[in-house]
Order: sequence, then C-alpha cells, then structure tokens
Amino acid sequence: MSGLFQRLFTWGKSEAHSAMDKLEDPAKMAEQGIRDLQAEHAKNMDALAKVKAQVIRLRREMLTLQETASNYERKAMLLVQKGQQGALDGAEADRLASEALSRYEDAQTQANRLKADLENMEKMAAQLERNVQQIKSQIGKWENELRTLKARAQVSSATRKLNAQLASVDGKGTIAMLERMRDKVQEQESLAEAYGEMAAVPKTVDDEIDKALMGGGGTQTDALAALKARMAAKD
Repeated sequence: MSGLFQRLFTWGKSEAHSAMDKLEDPAKMAEQGIRDLQAEHAKNMDALAKVKAQVIRLRREMLTLQETASNYERKAMLLVQKGQQGALDGAEADRLASEALSRYEDAQTQANRLKADLENMEKMAAQLERNVQQIKSQIGKWENELRTLKARAQVSSATRKLNAQLASVDGKGTIAMLERMRDKVQEQESLAEAYGEMAAVPKTVDDEIDKALMGGGGTQTDALAALKARMAAKD
C-alpha cells in the first residue's frame, strides 16, 4: 500500500511541476491517497492493539502456569519431607509426591510452550509497532509535503497568471490604439495651429491698410516712400 501511494504521490509531484494549471486533480488524488493510508493505519493500530492484548494474555497465562508448577514442586517436596519425618505414610507420601511432580511437569511444560509463543508474539508485536510508527511518520511527512506543494501551486498559479497578463498586456492592440490616438491628437493640434496661422493672415488690401493704421504695418515699399517724399515737397 505504501509503495503504491509513494508512486502516486511522486506522479502528483511530477504533474505539479509540468502542469500547474492541472494540479487540482493530482492534489485531490494525493489527498485521497493519504486518507486511504490513514484508514489503513487505523486498521494497523487496531491489529497492533489486538496483538499486544494477546501478548498480555499469554504472559499472564505463562506466569500463572509457572506459579502453578512452582506450587506443585513445593508440595511434592513437603510430601517427601512428611514421609521422611513419619508424619505421613511413606508409600502414600511418595504416591502423592509423584502426583504433584507429574502436575508440576505438565504445568511447567505448558509454561515453557507459552513462553516460546510469547517470545514469538512479542517479536511480531515489536515489528508491527515499528511498521505502524514508520507509516505514521511517513503519513505526517506526506501531509506536510502536500501542504507545501499546494501552497507552491497557488503561488505558481498566481504568478503564471500575472506573468501571462504582463506578457499579453497588448494582446488587444491597446498600445497600437494609443499610438493611433497620439497621432490623431498631434494631427489635430497641428491642424488647429495651421488654422490659427491662416486666421492671422490679412485676407484683403483693406485688411492690410487697416492693420497698418493700427500700428501693425510691415516693411515700407519704394512706392510708399516716394508718395511720402512728394507730400513733403508740396508742404
């Protein structure tokens, strides 16, 4: 399961680098993969709890059998002592001591078997717990990496859109339209200036005479100078 998810997550990372605008689907798939792994982790935790419970039960049974075996051995020794001391018939003491020893051996055999089972179960529990902790740690790492990738995806997407806008800022001919408007304005300004110059130019001889009388006369001609000389001579 973890190997499959690792390949899925790696593919999601590759998609994030090659097609950030399509990251949403890989992100959702990665999130679903993490949720599935968390569900499996919960099952593994339940299995680990059951294995540990089995270990506890076996240990208790083993200790109980060891205690039972010790009790039978102690009783056998007491029976032998009573027989030797005459407190109990020797043959009866030996018979009962033999029965006690037989039960001691049965209990001890079962205790030894449970001890072997317990050791194997403890090894399984330890290995399962290591795997569970490793998966838990890996899930945490993948969750952090997914959050980082999603944040990077958002920044990259925003940056890509902004750069696209900057790259296509004249995509609709805005600059060209401004250039044409500038040329049009300059043309209108030049035309207005030309009309102004035309308005300042006298249109008739009377206009020129009136302009000269108003003090705006231009350069005197030879004919005008001769006229003034004759007028002065008559005076």
